[in-house]
Amino acid sequence: MPDPAPMLETLVLQPTPFCNIACTYCYLPDRDDRRLMTAATVEASFARVFESGWAAPDLTVIWHAGEPLVAPIAFYEDALATAERLRPPTVRVRHSIQTNGMLLNAAWCDFLRRHDVGIGVSLDGPRALHDAYRVGRNGRGTFDRTMAGIRLLQDHGVPFHVITVLSRDSLAAPEELVAFYRQAGIDQVCFNVEESEGDHVSALFAAEDLRPRFARFLDRFWRCARESGGFRFIREIDGMLPRILRPEEAPLRNEQVVPFGILSIGCTGDAATFSPELLGLRNAACGDFLIGNVHTHSLAQMRDSLVLRTMARDIAAGVARCRDECPYFSVCGGGAPVNKLTENGGFATTRTRFCELTQMVPTDLILDAVERMELADRPAAAGVG
Repeated sequence: MPDPAPMLETLVLQPTPFCNIACTYCYLPDRDDRRLMTAATVEASFARVFESGWAAPDLTVIWHAGEPLVAPIAFYEDALATAERLRPPTVRVRHSIQTNGMLLNAAWCDFLRRHDVGIGVSLDGPRALHDAYRVGRNGRGTFDRTMAGIRLLQDHGVPFHVITVLSRDSLAAPEELVAFYRQAGIDQVCFNVEESEGDHVSALFAAEDLRPRFARFLDRFWRCARESGGFRFIREIDGMLPRILRPEEAPLRNEQVVPFGILSIGCTGDAATFSPELLGLRNAACGDFLIGNVHTHSLAQMRDSLVLRTMARDIAAGVARCRDECPYFSVCGGGAPVNKLTENGGFATTRTRFCELTQMVPTDLILDAVERMELADRPAAAGVG
Protein backbone atom coordinates (compact mmCIF):
# COMPACT_ATOMS: atom_id res chain seq x y z
CA MET A 1 0.00 0.00 0.00
CA PRO A 2 1.53 3.37 -0.97
CA ASP A 3 2.37 5.93 1.70
CA PRO A 4 -0.26 8.65 2.14
CA ALA A 5 0.41 11.93 0.36
CA PRO A 6 2.34 14.47 2.43
CA MET A 7 0.67 17.64 3.68
CA LEU A 8 2.92 20.65 3.20
CA GLU A 9 2.03 23.29 5.78
CA THR A 10 5.09 25.56 5.77
CA LEU A 11 7.22 26.67 2.83
CA VAL A 12 10.45 28.44 3.82
CA LEU A 13 12.02 30.47 1.03
CA GLN A 14 15.47 32.06 1.20
CA PRO A 15 15.42 35.21 -0.95
CA THR A 16 19.13 35.73 -0.22
CA PRO A 17 21.73 34.22 2.12
CA PHE A 18 23.18 37.70 2.70
CA CYS A 19 22.70 39.54 5.97
CA ASN A 20 23.50 43.21 6.47
CA ILE A 21 24.60 42.70 10.09
CA ALA A 22 26.92 40.29 11.92
CA CYS A 23 25.27 38.90 15.06
CA THR A 24 27.82 37.04 17.14
CA TYR A 25 25.50 34.05 17.66
CA CYS A 26 24.47 33.64 13.99
CA TYR A 27 24.65 30.05 12.70
CA LEU A 28 24.19 30.78 8.97
CA PRO A 29 27.33 29.79 7.02
CA ASP A 30 26.81 31.91 3.86
CA ARG A 31 25.75 35.28 5.26
CA ASP A 32 28.29 37.09 3.02
CA ASP A 33 26.72 35.63 -0.15
CA ARG A 34 24.84 38.42 -1.97
CA ARG A 35 23.01 36.21 -4.47
CA LEU A 36 19.29 36.87 -4.85
CA MET A 37 16.65 34.27 -5.70
CA THR A 38 15.70 34.73 -9.34
CA ALA A 39 12.17 35.09 -10.67
CA ALA A 40 12.62 31.71 -12.36
CA THR A 41 13.44 30.07 -9.02
CA VAL A 42 10.45 31.73 -7.35
CA GLU A 43 8.22 30.45 -10.16
CA ALA A 44 9.69 26.94 -10.03
CA SER A 45 9.30 26.81 -6.23
CA PHE A 46 5.61 27.64 -6.23
CA ALA A 47 4.95 25.56 -9.35
CA ARG A 48 6.51 22.45 -7.77
CA VAL A 49 4.58 22.93 -4.54
CA PHE A 50 1.19 23.49 -6.15
CA GLU A 51 1.51 20.89 -8.91
CA SER A 52 2.30 18.24 -6.27
CA GLY A 53 -1.15 18.55 -4.74
CA TRP A 54 0.49 18.40 -1.30
CA ALA A 55 -0.08 22.00 -0.18
CA ALA A 56 -2.26 22.26 2.93
CA PRO A 57 -5.47 24.28 2.65
CA ASP A 58 -3.68 27.01 4.64
CA LEU A 59 -0.08 27.29 3.46
CA THR A 60 2.34 29.53 5.34
CA VAL A 61 5.22 30.94 3.28
CA ILE A 62 8.10 32.24 5.40
CA TRP A 63 10.78 34.40 3.78
CA HIS A 64 13.79 33.78 6.01
CA ALA A 65 17.50 32.84 6.34
CA GLY A 66 19.66 35.87 5.69
CA GLU A 67 18.02 39.32 5.83
CA PRO A 68 14.92 39.17 3.60
CA LEU A 69 14.55 42.94 3.28
CA VAL A 70 17.85 43.10 1.39
CA ALA A 71 15.70 42.00 -1.56
CA PRO A 72 13.75 44.98 -2.96
CA ILE A 73 10.01 45.45 -2.60
CA ALA A 74 9.62 44.79 -6.33
CA PHE A 75 11.02 41.29 -5.77
CA TYR A 76 8.25 40.50 -3.29
CA GLU A 77 5.53 42.17 -5.35
CA ASP A 78 6.45 39.82 -8.20
CA ALA A 79 6.88 36.79 -5.91
CA LEU A 80 3.50 37.23 -4.24
CA ALA A 81 1.86 37.75 -7.63
CA THR A 82 3.47 34.52 -8.86
CA ALA A 83 2.19 32.60 -5.85
CA GLU A 84 -1.30 33.99 -6.38
CA ARG A 85 -1.26 33.15 -10.09
CA LEU A 86 -0.20 29.53 -9.49
CA ARG A 87 -2.22 28.92 -6.32
CA PRO A 88 -5.07 26.39 -6.63
CA PRO A 89 -8.43 27.80 -5.50
CA THR A 90 -8.46 25.30 -2.62
CA VAL A 91 -5.26 26.71 -1.08
CA ARG A 92 -4.94 29.93 0.91
CA VAL A 93 -1.43 31.41 1.17
CA ARG A 94 -0.19 33.64 3.98
CA HIS A 95 3.26 35.20 3.66
CA SER A 96 5.53 36.08 6.56
CA ILE A 97 8.94 37.75 6.85
CA GLN A 98 11.51 37.51 9.66
CA THR A 99 13.74 40.59 9.69
CA ASN A 100 16.20 42.57 11.79
CA GLY A 101 14.01 45.59 11.04
CA MET A 102 16.84 47.92 10.07
CA LEU A 103 15.81 48.35 6.42
CA LEU A 104 12.14 49.09 7.10
CA ASN A 105 10.72 52.32 5.72
CA ALA A 106 7.31 53.73 4.84
CA ALA A 107 7.24 51.90 1.50
CA TRP A 108 7.89 48.56 3.21
CA CYS A 109 5.14 49.25 5.73
CA ASP A 110 2.71 50.03 2.91
CA PHE A 111 3.64 46.77 1.17
CA LEU A 112 3.21 44.73 4.37
CA ARG A 113 -0.22 46.22 5.04
CA ARG A 114 -1.50 45.91 1.47
CA HIS A 115 -0.59 42.23 1.28
CA ASP A 116 -1.28 41.33 4.93
CA VAL A 117 2.25 39.98 5.29
CA GLY A 118 3.11 38.80 8.79
CA ILE A 119 6.34 40.18 10.18
CA GLY A 120 8.66 39.21 13.00
CA VAL A 121 11.46 41.48 14.18
CA SER A 122 14.61 40.22 15.87
CA LEU A 123 15.05 42.33 19.02
CA ASP A 124 16.98 41.11 22.05
CA GLY A 125 15.54 43.54 24.57
CA PRO A 126 16.81 46.93 25.79
CA ARG A 127 19.94 48.49 24.35
CA ALA A 128 22.55 46.84 26.59
CA LEU A 129 21.18 43.33 26.03
CA HIS A 130 20.51 43.80 22.31
CA ASP A 131 23.80 45.48 21.39
CA ALA A 132 25.89 42.88 23.23
CA TYR A 133 25.30 40.41 20.37
CA ARG A 134 23.34 42.04 17.55
CA VAL A 135 26.01 44.18 15.91
CA GLY A 136 26.55 45.60 12.46
CA ARG A 137 29.40 44.68 10.17
CA ASN A 138 31.23 47.67 11.65
CA GLY A 139 30.96 46.11 15.12
CA ARG A 140 28.52 48.71 16.43
CA GLY A 141 25.21 47.89 18.08
CA THR A 142 22.05 47.84 15.99
CA PHE A 143 19.50 48.75 18.68
CA ASP A 144 18.66 52.25 17.45
CA ARG A 145 18.00 51.21 13.85
CA THR A 146 15.97 48.16 14.91
CA MET A 147 13.81 50.29 17.21
CA ALA A 148 13.37 52.85 14.43
CA GLY A 149 11.98 50.05 12.27
CA ILE A 150 9.62 48.93 15.04
CA ARG A 151 8.33 52.48 15.50
CA LEU A 152 7.64 52.66 11.76
CA LEU A 153 5.57 49.46 11.97
CA GLN A 154 3.64 50.88 14.90
CA ASP A 155 3.08 54.25 13.22
CA HIS A 156 1.71 52.51 10.10
CA GLY A 157 -0.49 50.08 12.03
CA VAL A 158 1.42 46.97 10.91
CA PRO A 159 1.04 44.10 13.43
CA PHE A 160 4.30 42.37 14.36
CA HIS A 161 5.94 40.15 16.93
CA VAL A 162 9.49 40.14 18.21
CA ILE A 163 11.87 37.22 18.62
CA THR A 164 14.33 37.69 21.47
CA VAL A 165 17.42 35.53 21.77
CA LEU A 166 18.13 35.03 25.45
CA SER A 167 21.72 35.36 26.65
CA ARG A 168 23.23 34.70 30.06
CA ASP A 169 22.48 38.30 31.07
CA SER A 170 18.91 38.44 29.78
CA LEU A 171 18.03 35.20 31.58
CA ALA A 172 18.69 37.15 34.78
CA ALA A 173 16.50 40.09 33.73
CA PRO A 174 12.86 38.99 33.22
CA GLU A 175 11.45 42.06 35.00
CA GLU A 176 13.63 44.38 32.90
CA LEU A 177 12.42 42.72 29.70
CA VAL A 178 8.75 43.00 30.71
CA ALA A 179 9.20 46.69 31.53
CA PHE A 180 11.05 47.33 28.27
CA TYR A 181 8.45 45.61 26.07
CA ARG A 182 5.62 47.46 27.80
CA GLN A 183 7.34 50.83 27.44
CA ALA A 184 8.07 50.10 23.77
CA GLY A 185 4.48 49.05 23.03
CA ILE A 186 5.50 45.48 22.13
CA ASP A 187 2.78 42.96 23.02
CA GLN A 188 3.76 39.77 21.13
CA VAL A 189 7.03 38.12 22.13
CA CYS A 190 8.87 34.89 21.38
CA PHE A 191 12.04 33.62 23.05
CA ASN A 192 14.93 31.58 21.69
CA VAL A 193 17.77 30.65 24.03
CA GLU A 194 21.14 31.17 22.37
CA GLU A 195 22.07 27.69 21.14
CA SER A 196 24.80 25.79 19.35
CA GLU A 197 23.93 25.32 15.71
CA GLY A 198 25.83 25.38 12.44
CA ASP A 199 28.97 27.48 12.82
CA HIS A 200 28.04 28.83 16.25
CA VAL A 201 28.94 27.13 19.55
CA SER A 202 27.17 28.48 22.64
CA ALA A 203 28.70 28.07 26.09
CA LEU A 204 25.34 29.02 27.59
CA PHE A 205 23.55 26.19 25.81
CA ALA A 206 26.01 23.69 27.30
CA ALA A 207 25.65 24.98 30.87
CA GLU A 208 24.38 22.28 33.23
CA ASP A 209 22.05 24.68 35.04
CA LEU A 210 20.44 26.15 31.92
CA ARG A 211 17.11 24.36 32.32
CA PRO A 212 16.39 25.62 35.86
CA ARG A 213 17.65 29.09 34.94
CA PHE A 214 15.34 29.27 31.93
CA ALA A 215 12.47 27.90 34.02
CA ARG A 216 12.99 30.65 36.60
CA PHE A 217 13.19 33.26 33.83
CA LEU A 218 10.03 32.13 32.04
CA ASP A 219 8.07 31.71 35.27
CA ARG A 220 9.00 35.21 36.43
CA PHE A 221 8.44 36.78 33.00
CA TRP A 222 5.00 35.18 32.72
CA ARG A 223 3.99 36.29 36.22
CA CYS A 224 5.20 39.87 35.64
CA ALA A 225 3.50 39.99 32.24
CA ARG A 226 0.18 38.88 33.77
CA GLU A 227 0.49 41.39 36.60
CA SER A 228 1.39 44.31 34.35
CA GLY A 229 -1.02 43.44 31.51
CA GLY A 230 -0.58 44.54 27.94
CA PHE A 231 0.78 41.30 26.46
CA ARG A 232 -1.33 39.62 23.79
CA PHE A 233 0.94 36.66 23.03
CA ILE A 234 3.90 34.95 24.68
CA ARG A 235 4.82 32.12 22.33
CA GLU A 236 6.33 29.84 24.96
CA ILE A 237 3.06 29.90 26.92
CA ASP A 238 0.30 30.69 24.45
CA GLY A 239 1.79 28.47 21.76
CA MET A 240 1.94 25.52 24.15
CA LEU A 241 -1.51 25.88 25.73
CA PRO A 242 -3.50 24.38 22.81
CA ARG A 243 -1.27 21.29 22.83
CA ILE A 244 -1.66 20.74 26.55
CA LEU A 245 -5.40 21.43 26.71
CA ARG A 246 -6.47 19.67 23.51
CA PRO A 247 -8.80 16.65 23.82
CA GLU A 248 -7.01 13.32 24.11
CA GLU A 249 -8.48 12.10 20.83
CA ALA A 250 -7.28 15.18 18.93
CA PRO A 251 -4.17 14.37 16.86
CA LEU A 252 -0.92 16.26 17.41
CA ARG A 253 1.12 17.01 14.30
CA ASN A 254 4.81 17.86 14.51
CA GLU A 255 5.54 19.12 11.01
CA GLN A 256 9.31 18.87 11.56
CA VAL A 257 9.29 15.06 11.76
CA VAL A 258 7.21 14.23 8.67
CA PRO A 259 8.55 14.50 5.12
CA PHE A 260 7.37 17.72 3.45
CA GLY A 261 5.55 19.02 6.51
CA ILE A 262 8.05 21.82 5.99
CA LEU A 263 9.85 22.42 2.70
CA SER A 264 12.84 24.79 2.67
CA ILE A 265 14.15 26.17 -0.62
CA GLY A 266 17.41 28.08 -0.90
CA CYS A 267 18.02 31.01 -3.21
CA THR A 268 19.30 28.74 -6.01
CA GLY A 269 16.39 26.29 -5.77
CA ASP A 270 18.06 23.63 -3.62
CA ALA A 271 15.50 21.95 -1.38
CA ALA A 272 15.50 20.33 2.05
CA THR A 273 12.74 19.13 4.35
CA PHE A 274 12.15 18.42 8.04
CA SER A 275 13.82 21.15 10.18
CA PRO A 276 14.41 24.36 8.17
CA GLU A 277 17.85 24.81 9.75
CA LEU A 278 19.10 21.71 7.90
CA LEU A 279 19.32 23.80 4.73
CA GLY A 280 22.99 24.76 4.62
CA LEU A 281 24.30 22.21 7.13
CA ARG A 282 26.46 19.19 6.31
CA ASN A 283 26.77 15.71 7.82
CA ALA A 284 28.77 12.58 7.01
CA ALA A 285 25.67 10.38 6.63
CA CYS A 286 23.43 12.76 4.69
CA GLY A 287 25.88 15.19 3.10
CA ASP A 288 24.23 18.58 2.70
CA PHE A 289 20.70 17.26 3.39
CA LEU A 290 19.52 18.38 -0.04
CA ILE A 291 16.77 16.27 -1.60
CA GLY A 292 16.76 17.96 -4.99
CA ASN A 293 16.40 21.27 -6.78
CA VAL A 294 13.12 22.79 -7.92
CA HIS A 295 14.57 23.48 -11.37
CA THR A 296 15.24 19.80 -12.01
CA HIS A 297 13.12 17.73 -9.59
CA SER A 298 9.43 17.45 -8.82
CA LEU A 299 8.46 17.00 -5.18
CA ALA A 300 7.57 13.38 -5.97
CA GLN A 301 11.10 12.81 -7.26
CA MET A 302 12.53 14.48 -4.15
CA ARG A 303 10.40 12.15 -2.04
CA ASP A 304 12.16 9.18 -3.63
CA SER A 305 15.68 10.52 -3.07
CA LEU A 306 18.11 8.43 -1.04
CA VAL A 307 18.87 11.38 1.23
CA LEU A 308 15.21 11.83 2.14
CA ARG A 309 14.61 8.13 2.66
CA THR A 310 17.67 7.86 4.91
CA MET A 311 16.62 10.88 6.95
CA ALA A 312 12.98 9.79 7.16
CA ARG A 313 14.01 6.34 8.45
CA ASP A 314 16.25 7.75 11.18
CA ILE A 315 13.85 10.53 12.17
CA ALA A 316 10.98 8.03 12.45
CA ALA A 317 13.16 5.82 14.65
CA GLY A 318 13.87 8.80 16.89
CA VAL A 319 10.18 9.68 17.10
CA ALA A 320 9.37 6.08 18.06
CA ARG A 321 11.93 6.24 20.85
CA CYS A 322 10.47 9.54 22.05
CA ARG A 323 7.00 7.99 22.08
CA ASP A 324 8.25 5.06 24.18
CA GLU A 325 10.53 6.95 26.56
CA CYS A 326 9.39 10.55 27.00
CA PRO A 327 6.44 11.63 29.20
CA TYR A 328 6.21 14.88 27.21
CA PHE A 329 5.59 13.16 23.88
CA SER A 330 1.89 14.05 23.88
CA VAL A 331 2.72 17.77 23.65
CA CYS A 332 5.90 17.52 21.58
CA GLY A 333 5.34 14.82 18.99
CA GLY A 334 8.95 13.77 18.59
CA GLY A 335 11.22 16.79 18.88
CA ALA A 336 13.24 18.81 16.37
CA PRO A 337 15.45 16.68 14.10
CA VAL A 338 18.10 19.37 13.65
CA ASN A 339 18.62 19.57 17.40
CA LYS A 340 18.80 15.80 17.76
CA LEU A 341 21.48 15.88 15.09
CA THR A 342 23.52 18.77 16.48
CA GLU A 343 23.20 17.84 20.15
CA ASN A 344 23.13 14.03 20.05
CA GLY A 345 24.91 13.30 16.79
CA GLY A 346 21.98 11.64 15.00
CA PHE A 347 18.28 11.74 14.19
CA ALA A 348 17.44 8.36 15.77
CA THR A 349 17.80 9.80 19.27
CA THR A 350 15.52 11.30 21.87
CA ARG A 351 15.83 14.04 24.46
CA THR A 352 17.74 17.24 23.74
CA ARG A 353 18.47 20.45 25.59
CA PHE A 354 16.25 22.15 23.00
CA CYS A 355 13.39 19.83 24.04
CA GLU A 356 13.92 20.72 27.68
CA LEU A 357 13.68 24.45 27.00
CA THR A 358 10.94 24.60 24.37
CA GLN A 359 8.68 21.73 25.48
CA MET A 360 9.36 20.56 29.03
CA VAL A 361 9.84 23.88 30.84
CA PRO A 362 6.71 25.57 29.40
CA THR A 363 4.62 22.42 29.95
CA ASP A 364 5.70 22.18 33.58
CA LEU A 365 4.94 25.86 34.21
CA ILE A 366 1.50 25.67 32.63
CA LEU A 367 0.53 22.48 34.47
CA ASP A 368 1.76 23.99 37.72
CA ALA A 369 -0.37 27.10 37.09
CA VAL A 370 -3.43 24.96 36.30
CA GLU A 371 -2.89 22.97 39.51
CA ARG A 372 -2.64 26.18 41.56
CA MET A 373 -5.90 27.42 40.01
CA GLU A 374 -7.64 24.14 40.81
CA LEU A 375 -6.39 24.24 44.40
CA ALA A 376 -7.56 27.83 44.78
CA ASP A 377 -11.03 26.91 43.49
CA ARG A 378 -11.32 23.80 45.68
CA PRO A 379 -13.43 24.20 48.86
CA ALA A 380 -11.41 23.97 52.06
CA ALA A 381 -11.48 20.51 53.59
CA ALA A 382 -13.86 20.20 56.52
CA GLY A 383 -12.09 20.15 59.87
CA VAL A 384 -12.20 17.06 62.06
CA GLY A 385 -13.91 17.85 65.39
